[in-house]
Amino acid sequence: MRVSRSWTWSFVAPALFFLGLYLVYPTLATIHTSFLDRHGEGWVGLTNYVYAFTSPAMRTAFRNNLLWMVVFTTVTVGLGLLLAVLTDRVRYEGVAKSIIFLPMAVSFVGAGVIWKFVYAYNPPGANQIGLLNQIVVALGGEPVGWLLEQPWVNNLALIMVGIWIWTGFAMVILSAAYKGIPKELKEAARVDGASEWQLFWHVSLPYIQSTIAVVATTMIINVLKIFDIVYVMTNGNFGTEVLANRMYKEMFQFRNFGRAGAVAVILFLAILPLMLLNIHRFRRQEVER
Repeated sequence: MRVSRSWTWSFVAPALFFLGLYLVYPTLATIHTSFLDRHGEGWVGLTNYVYAFTSPAMRTAFRNNLLWMVVFTTVTVGLGLLLAVLTDRVRYEGVAKSIIFLPMAVSFVGAGVIWKFVYAYNPPGANQIGLLNQIVVALGGEPVGWLLEQPWVNNLALIMVGIWIWTGFAMVILSAAYKGIPKELKEAARVDGASEWQLFWHVSLPYIQSTIAVVATTMIINVLKIFDIVYVMTNGNFGTEVLANRMYKEMFQFRNFGRAGAVAVILFLAILPLMLLNIHRFRRQEVER
């Protein structure tokens, strides 16, 4: 028995060591730094947290993260579910899903660069190099500063990039759950006279609701730590600041380690309940099986 335990620890110990070195220790160090001054030396207590919840820049970041969370999560999950159901009924399902999932193969930085050209703006009368403004001008309208008009136009434009990337992921996960619905349930519902809408609403949707919840919480976690798209396309200017980008600025642009640590801790505390919720849901599903 002792030999078995020693062998077990010989495999587990390296994983625990690296987990502590690269995850636990940085987390504790960041929490400690959040109570220090801009140089990470003198103790300032809750000053950095007071700044995080009272400064105009941080209030803008909180507002935008909330907007991302509501719009991005709702549209991504809803559109992913719709596409999962529709592609299940087309003849070339594999090709259709591949095209929709393709943006996931593009890095977030690459996607930001691509869409920055799509949203490019020049004053009225000048040649428009942005695809959207070329379409607007061709239809007789005035070019729009998609990334300049705040606070709604530019934020929604950035959110659309995130939706373009992540809808394919949501579709694939939800499609797998949708295909797992027993055919007997659908056939029984049809025999009872249920329409396709009633079949979806009363049979399919309840059956995959746990998967929808997992995808939704995953999207919310992605939103809370969204950084690449905002950094590449606007760097948080014109009212598009988000928490992760603000943390980066405080750390590397303003060199204020205390404030950066406070924003990082706030992000961690915001994401932690969602992670625990997912873990609890997975465990409950395992027990039910």
